[in-house]
Amino acid sequence: MRILVFQHLAVEHTGVLGDFWRQAGHEEHVVELGEGETIPALEDFDILTVMGGPMDVWQEDAHPWLVPEKAAIRRWVRDMGRPYLGICLGHQLLADALGGEVSLMKASEVGLATVALTEAGRADPALAGVPPELETFQWHSAEVSKLPAGCEVLAANAACPTQAIRWGKWAYGFQYHMEITGSTVSDWEQIPEYKASLNEALGPEKAARLSTDVEAQLRGFHRTARLLSDNLLSLIASARPTASEKA
Repeated sequence: MRILVFQHLAVEHTGVLGDFWRQAGHEEHVVELGEGETIPALEDFDILTVMGGPMDVWQEDAHPWLVPEKAAIRRWVRDMGRPYLGICLGHQLLADALGGEVSLMKASEVGLATVALTEAGRADPALAGVPPELETFQWHSAEVSKLPAGCEVLAANAACPTQAIRWGKWAYGFQYHMEITGSTVSDWEQIPEYKASLNEALGPEKAARLSTDVEAQLRGFHRTARLLSDNLLSLIASARPTASEKA
């Protein structure tokens, strides 16, 4: 499959998900929107994956490329009906593009946090095998505060009631990060906006321990990422017409 990736920051890439996809023989085409790269013809791709970034969905004046990005997401999901995977900002952009709302949180959610699958999440085929409660990695100050029409919440916690969502058949958004690698915390600490929210949310001492704390949970994060990737790709493959059906 050909996977189109919208990236907003070089250090917020597909991480271990990209490793899984390349190992399976799938092809990633990364568009660095923050670097001025243009969105290619959407028809050439099977999946759209949209990653995170320090900007917010409403900052269109500062980041004018958000306007065509939202239009592409809306067309991909609503008009073309193709599979979508959004993480953090990509999760929020999905909601915003489809008529939902994203707002600042009362307090940033940064570090390790437990989320619980909803009844819809426990029944969703993309989350098959994922435990009903799981430890996650968070780094966000905004949340989906109003769902688009027809959207279901798949996971939640007290800090953020919209930790995972699905719109339609297979447009998924995840506020938390399961794609992270062993270098994620150190990489993201170099981003001034992230460093500020890290220290504000955790305080200097806990912030200094975050990389070690994440390392202890990394295997579990990768297991969740593998389950999601395998489930989603299997769903897409099963829906594709066979050669005889095409004929």
